Amino acid sequence: MTDCLFCAIANGDKPGYIVFQDDSVAAFLDTRPVFKGHVLVVPRQHTETLTDLPADLVGPFFLRVQAITGAVEGGLAARGSFVAMNNRISQSVPHLHVHVVPRNPKDGLRGFFWPRMKYADESELEEYAKRIRAALPETVA
Repeated sequence: MTDCLFCAIANGDKPGYIVFQDDSVAAFLDTRPVFKGHVLVVPRQHTETLTDLPADLVGPFFLRVQAITGAVEGGLAARGSFVAMNNRISQSVPHLHVHVVPRNPKDGLRGFFWPRMKYADESELEEYAKRIRAALPETVA
């Protein structure tokens, strides 16, 4: 799909703060994060919803989501994480994506209202991406 923002980021046609990529997925910082370090994990193959993801890609996709979740928690010293996916409703970009959001006790997130924050500048974005990349296991799936 030529006009998909997430495909463009995954293919390097648009800038993104990539924390992980391989033949199956791309994972990059959300530039409007719930909390700093919020990562979006997308299949490289354009897929709109979870039900559209080919069965043979479900396992590899979620193995990578699992590894990236661990890297977000470990790299950012987060006590936990919030992992979520929307299908059609509230899906701002029509490309399957899993949100991996670092969480800490009393961080203020309540219910399903997702307040957004901003990074101070591009160097802060890159610093968060670097910390998450450094925490990834050497072998991801």
